Amino acid sequence: MDTSTTTSPLTSFSHVREGDTEFEAGGLRDFFLYRDLGIAAATGGQVVAHLVKANMAPEVGTGWHRHEANFHIVYMLKGWARFMYDDKETLVKAGDCVHQRPGIVHFLFDYSKDMEYLEIVSPAAFTSIDMPAPCAVPAPTPWVEAS
Repeated sequence: MDTSTTTSPLTSFSHVREGDTEFEAGGLRDFFLYRDLGIAAATGGQVVAHLVKANMAPEVGTGWHRHEANFHIVYMLKGWARFMYDDKETLVKAGDCVHQRPGIVHFLFDYSKDMEYLEIVSPAAFTSIDMPAPCAVPAPTPWVEAS
């Protein structure tokens, strides 16, 4: 990981190669794995960018919540995920990009075994706040192991 060239007092150059960081547990959700892309460190906490992938089958999902964030996008790299945004179900498939407006109440309730997405949020230290359910949520699709 090269973060040696400073471009301003608050940000620095960053180049994280594929093998520089690994997917790790311990992120916001225990049923996902997260791979840090070095952006939070390079931007002095202004922005976080990480890869998120499925680690366990969906059972309860994220629950209804919103984020205290100024900017939040999800770009689906592999697989799919089903979200509720307010009272609207949204299927996000590989190649899709979603901008989650600040404060939108949402619930990621279902995803494929191969789901992987890029998430970019500002600020890096955004918070999640549990919210009451505005509507019912469909059941997740169980992962079926091939026999």
